Amino acid sequence: MRELPVALTVAGSDSGGGAGIQADLKTMEACGVFATSAVTGLTAQNTRGVQGVEPVAAEFVESQIDSVVDDLDVDSMKTGMLGGAAVVEAVAWKTSEHGVPAVVDPVMVAESGDRLLDREAEEVVRDELVPEARLVTPNAAEAEVLTDVDVDDVDSLTEAGRVLVEEHGAAAALVKGGHLEGDSVVDVLYTEDGVVEYRKPRVDTDDTHGTGCTLSSAVAAELAKGESLEDAVAAGEDLVYRAVKYAHDVGEGAGPVHHLALLRNEAGRYQAVSEVQDALSLFREHDVSPLVPEVGLNFAAAAPYAESEEEVAAFDGRLSRTGDGVDSHGVRLGASGHVARFLLAAREHDPALSAACNVRNTEEVREAVESRLVTVEFDRTGEPEDASTMEWSAAQAFEAADSTPEAVVDRGAVGKEPMIRLMSEEAGDLASTVVELADAVR
Repeated sequence: MRELPVALTVAGSDSGGGAGIQADLKTMEACGVFATSAVTGLTAQNTRGVQGVEPVAAEFVESQIDSVVDDLDVDSMKTGMLGGAAVVEAVAWKTSEHGVPAVVDPVMVAESGDRLLDREAEEVVRDELVPEARLVTPNAAEAEVLTDVDVDDVDSLTEAGRVLVEEHGAAAALVKGGHLEGDSVVDVLYTEDGVVEYRKPRVDTDDTHGTGCTLSSAVAAELAKGESLEDAVAAGEDLVYRAVKYAHDVGEGAGPVHHLALLRNEAGRYQAVSEVQDALSLFREHDVSPLVPEVGLNFAAAAPYAESEEEVAAFDGRLSRTGDGVDSHGVRLGASGHVARFLLAAREHDPALSAACNVRNTEEVREAVESRLVTVEFDRTGEPEDASTMEWSAAQAFEAADSTPEAVVDRGAVGKEPMIRLMSEEAGDLASTVVELADAVR
């Protein structure tokens, strides 16, 4: 059997399951490592807040770390909520003693702005734990506490990272800008080799509980697998973006991020391939040639949390008319450009959508579509020259509809074939609809 890399989280327990060791363990396992833990404190909490805290003695925290490291070959570790100065000192000492590369998430300031450590503990984090860090990952407020730098833009994120590395001894610093204003979230990685910025679109959600834990755990897991620091951080950033975008809607307060979003999406890619293969078999059997446009018909199904064309399955080379029906070269991920981009753009408006298809636009097909499906139409002549056609088309469709449309009529333009695009929450339902429309037209 292949030996799994091992990662260790040293953090507090979140009874609500969104942050702390619960988030760390989920994330590490999702990243493909064996996750272990040392608990620094117990909390009674949920999405609405923290109702109680029970600290763990520093000596017992040390015992947990020793027990794990003495038996398992720990490749990396991360720290989270440590609670007090004695525990911080103990963790810093054990990190140095065992020589395990550590990602330090200095859990010092809550999202509300409340300080989570007393001043003595903050000083121990800065003076004893940060110098042991392979990477320290403060948010903007924590970076201000650790460096006395007013963090309010990208330049100050960089300056805070410089202070943490050059003055406080961390090997590298990832200073997170999620709390700053702007349409993008910018995190800055500062190392002795230079500065790297990581930018992601800001997701409009309050369900961000556990973001910092998830990021630091993902980076620690990637380091345990032998990835370089920059690659580990990039992988962690991608995982967290998807975890926030597809966060869980549970509880009455700020919900948790989806720690397994990337893993579930990876598995869902192969389900998408299977769904498109089923559609191809159905189209061959029932001969949907009356719906095939001159450019060919494509049918696309997305993985549940797809963000790129490579996570969308489609016909390879599109579906074409043959002498006795229709056929395609097969099915693969990343096979579609236009239909996949349209589907991904439509999912920005309704994430429940999972499949899309393009069919020919003739009077007969339009009549069949409009009598069966919620249909909208837009004028292609209004498309801006610098617009991406599929993204613009999807935006126009949702702007014209009171609810999610099932069919979008595009009458074309100069050099652009008229087209009807269909979409659905279920690939199987969409495939059946295409067969029904073909029969109606025939």
